[in-house]
Amino acid sequence: MANYAKTTLRSDQFALFITTLFFLVLTVSKTVTSQNCGCASDFCCSSAGYCGTTDEYCGVGCQQGPCRSGGGGDPAVSLEGTVTPEFFNSIINQAAGSDCAGKGFYTRDTFIAAANSYPSFGSSISKREIAAFFAHVSQETGFMCSIEEVGGPAQAAAGDYCNITNTDFPCAPGKGYYGRGAIQLSWNYNYGPCGRDLKEDLLASPEKVAQDQVLAFKTAFWFWTTNVRTSFRSGFGATIRAVNSRECSGGDSTEKAANRIKYFQDLCRKLGVEPGNDLSC
Repeated sequence: MANYAKTTLRSDQFALFITTLFFLVLTVSKTVTSQNCGCASDFCCSSAGYCGTTDEYCGVGCQQGPCRSGGGGDPAVSLEGTVTPEFFNSIINQAAGSDCAGKGFYTRDTFIAAANSYPSFGSSISKREIAAFFAHVSQETGFMCSIEEVGGPAQAAAGDYCNITNTDFPCAPGKGYYGRGAIQLSWNYNYGPCGRDLKEDLLASPEKVAQDQVLAFKTAFWFWTTNVRTSFRSGFGATIRAVNSRECSGGDSTEKAANRIKYFQDLCRKLGVEPGNDLSC
């Protein structure tokens, strides 16, 4: 009887182990379903296409579910519902003069079209991050007045904006990689990977960024999600360094950094949110 009881106990333990293992496998399979997501309603779809509930899944790049913008606690909002025609026009209407090329180029409709074809930008975005993005756009383009960097062709002709040591993304002969688009994409080492990810050969044809209205925004979204978004967790000041670190080194450039902060504060007020701390770099 004693031996039988001991055998029965071991069988129960084995059954418990099998049951626990089954639920563990079930949980793991639910957490990393597939790269096509299809997550349960209470799970987030990560930027890589997996399901889960932590910041890794629900934070930066979250595509679906109860996303948490930037993993920092700000509630995610609808990009289309927040960037209304009134909000967009309140920015572009600040551009000086009536002859700004950007006034016929940057439109709210093309912004939304770009966002729809680059969903990782707006899928998990807060009002504060929207304000931060447009604050930088305002500084980079003069409230969406400039499509190309003023003086950019001359600088490119003088050899600027081509890093010849970057052999992964070599400069094409006769092409200039000066600032273009909503965040003024610059340098071959940005045009190259941006074009690769957007399936556009921007090393061979960088001018397309200044010709295609949707692409002008998509390149800005690429730069933001690739180089800036993570910095936003540390406050707006960190994004200044990510966009243009020279403005954080003192001298005349600090005026440009101050402009970015002012624009951010103004846009936060328009959206009814607090700008938070750590505004300067």
